[in-house]
Amino acid sequence: MDPQEASGEERNLIEILKENCPIDMNKYISYVQSPQCGAIATFAGTTRDTFDGKTVLELRYEAYVPMAVRCIKSICSSARSMWNIYSIAAAHRLGAVPVGEISVFIAISAVHRADALDACKFLIDEVKATVPIWKKEVYTNGEVWKENSEFLERRPELGKTENNKDRSCCSRKVKAEEPQKQGCCGEKEYVMDRPDSIDTSLTAQEWHLLHAELHRPKFPASGNVSK
Repeated sequence: MDPQEASGEERNLIEILKENCPIDMNKYISYVQSPQCGAIATFAGTTRDTFDGKTVLELRYEAYVPMAVRCIKSICSSARSMWNIYSIAAAHRLGAVPVGEISVFIAISAVHRADALDACKFLIDEVKATVPIWKKEVYTNGEVWKENSEFLERRPELGKTENNKDRSCCSRKVKAEEPQKQGCCGEKEYVMDRPDSIDTSLTAQEWHLLHAELHRPKFPASGNVSK
């Protein structure tokens, strides 16, 4: 599957990078550069070494790639409808991302800096809130799946307690299977982009809920928020 989507009309470059493919910031900055633009705004999300006093070893990302690309393209179109933007580049890594390395990068060029800066913030906020890309934090003493705070703010039912029985709002449409794959700690891992394991009618928001439900029994909801 080709992870890249480029639109000559709107000058968008969107890439979901396979495991062990570092993000080359210069590539995306070069893509958005233009003599007619007076500003380039960028955002780089990196793996930090601690969370709530726990030592972080790495982050691991999974995605439903076709839906992720479509969602980011839609976010780009929304940004263009609100600001005067020339070019957009967005890249996200999958697999393990060690401490200090970049997991997500956005670059936006515009004639004026206000458009570039505002659109860049909008893009990363929307990616965190709506795109079906999931993150696991790996610590020295364990690991946990995390939902982004931006997503939880829009779907507050994910923050409810374990006793709430109504969390799986999209379970009637789920066709996910348990793959024949074991995680490093003996736990089952769910491969979200296998053609025989997914329901392609799910929306991006439903994919987030599905992923949270699949992993919900292993971790308390109160510890699954990432900021």
